[in-house]
Amino acid sequence: MPFPALEPTMRPTVAASSLQTSRSSADADARRLAAFVARGDEAAFRQLYDRYQSRLFRLALVLGRGDESLAQDTVQSVFVTAAAKLRRVDGEEHLWNWLARVARQQLAKAWRQRQRDPAVVGMADLPEPPDAVKPDSVLEESLDAALQAMDAEERQLVEWFYFDRLSHQEIAGQLNTTPKAVSSRLERAREKLRSLIARRLSHET
Repeated sequence: MPFPALEPTMRPTVAASSLQTSRSSADADARRLAAFVARGDEAAFRQLYDRYQSRLFRLALVLGRGDESLAQDTVQSVFVTAAAKLRRVDGEEHLWNWLARVARQQLAKAWRQRQRDPAVVGMADLPEPPDAVKPDSVLEESLDAALQAMDAEERQLVEWFYFDRLSHQEIAGQLNTTPKAVSSRLERAREKLRSLIARRLSHET
């Protein structure tokens, strides 16, 4: 005898159970990764870098108002700090929040240093200080929105170079052009992205 009422009730339970298992596995993996990094395990550190470099760069790029040099320096500082100070974490979210907090601290420090030494960069070129209140998800959405506002070719260049980490030579091969032409296009795309990020964040504050 069929029991049609049972099937819809059971499906969400299975899905929830699967989600919980996946989350528990991710949390266990994050705890293991942090523990091995704390012991100085180089393979674990490389895994940490590969897993979080792109997301940290995205966050730092928005916090730095599109300043890619500042974002790259920030990401490197985060991983140097992680190698020296990362210890126990409760799970994946805790690990990400730790890394993101260090990124905010490093950016704030760099911003204060630039303010004290205007010879390093023109004061007009300084990004706004990192927003310590705005959630990471909002900041990442700001970057996504800025990217979507760019032309398709410009967006592809930025994604290839910054997120896929392709070299100028590799991008030139993709576009059947020269590395010099890629450099020029990328510079224009950078400026547009910086402007779009700054404009979007100013509207959100």
